[in-house]
Amino acid sequence: MAELELPSKARRKDILHALRTGTVPDKGLEWLAVGLDRFEKTIGEELSECAAGRSRVKAVRGDYGTGKTFFSRYFAARALALDMAVTEVQVSEVDTPLYRLETVYRRALEHLRTKERDRGAFRQLVERWFFDLEEEALAAEPGLGADPARMHERVALLLEERLRVVAEDQPAFSSALRAAHRARLEEDEATFEGLVAWLMGQPHVAATVKRKANLKADLDHTGALAFLRGLLLLLKQTGRPGLVLVLDEVETIQRVRGDSREKSLNALRQLLDAIGRGDYPGLYLVITGTPAFYDGPQGVQRLPPLAARLHTDFDEDSRFDNPRAVQVRLLPFNEERLVEVGKRVRELYPADHPERIRAKVTDDVLRAFARNVAGKLGQRTGIAPRLFLKKLVDRLLDRVDQFEDFEPREHLDPRIAAAEMTAEEATAAGIARSPDDIVLNLRGEDDG
Repeated sequence: MAELELPSKARRKDILHALRTGTVPDKGLEWLAVGLDRFEKTIGEELSECAAGRSRVKAVRGDYGTGKTFFSRYFAARALALDMAVTEVQVSEVDTPLYRLETVYRRALEHLRTKERDRGAFRQLVERWFFDLEEEALAAEPGLGADPARMHERVALLLEERLRVVAEDQPAFSSALRAAHRARLEEDEATFEGLVAWLMGQPHVAATVKRKANLKADLDHTGALAFLRGLLLLLKQTGRPGLVLVLDEVETIQRVRGDSREKSLNALRQLLDAIGRGDYPGLYLVITGTPAFYDGPQGVQRLPPLAARLHTDFDEDSRFDNPRAVQVRLLPFNEERLVEVGKRVRELYPADHPERIRAKVTDDVLRAFARNVAGKLGQRTGIAPRLFLKKLVDRLLDRVDQFEDFEPREHLDPRIAAAEMTAEEATAAGIARSPDDIVLNLRGEDDG
């Protein structure tokens, strides 16, 4: 960590707040990356290849607690540093079923991020694209600035030329952009916003807005695949060399009805085949799932063509796992990794009394604390990271910083309520989650 400059205090507070609530921070993950060294070189190379116009797929497998979400967000941060755009879609059997690619596309656009914008990135992208086209038109005909109608005609021609590849399959994409540009010139904000929403796959756009672009219906499954190509074109033409698209928790498709599961697996196969054909230059697709999703009877194995595309052999000795393979596995946390990430959080902690943190939260205290938490989860250190970090901030660092007389070895009581546990954590702890707020007192002889 010595070679990294500490982020601002405000950024550190954001990171610690996320840990305090038991979630993965959106930013600053380079400070918490432990155990990802073996992927660094390969992922960096593959992101650069996508930025140069190729496309890649990486399927990530790991049990609960191995850090799949952390992995994907960490390398998304690497992509942002390359000026790529990133987006993450949480696959859900209710809200975002994988077989409805139009919904997946909409969620992807809602969460689209660039280095400059965490929210509203798509609207900014469209406006930047229009601005660049107008500048190109003005360079050819300087007098266009005084004639909005002629400006629109010239930009419309440039627009069609730039989107020819998409327009062949999905002319509605360029039609909506052409009408959005006209609305922008006419300062018709409602129409512009409505058409941008339609391009993002939002349903229920007013019929009056759609008529201005001669749009007949909302985005469907087939259209979503074409619109993704359109998005990549807009990114490339505005200086964004590619997109990292994360499909997180894909294993949820195992729980859906049989026909929906089959459609979901086929949708994933379609996407992988299109990437294999080179239909999506600049796209880096990351899929995360549990081993059961990749190997079990209700997952990938139900669709042999998809299973063949994602198959990777893993030896018992993980030292020789190939990070270049289409599928990679994440290993469970062990005690050393827990202690290491604990040290990093300690250094990041935006303390009012840093000297107190240094004196009382020693490496030995961190190690005893890690053993304590893991021990009460049935010694399953692999599923302990979330609760370890949550309690490290809430029960240890916060208290040492705020209360001068707080002594970890004497007062530390890292209680965990059943209500704050996931199902996996509760099972490891040997309890059944219920409406009762059952509290596990983790205080014991290893208190530290």
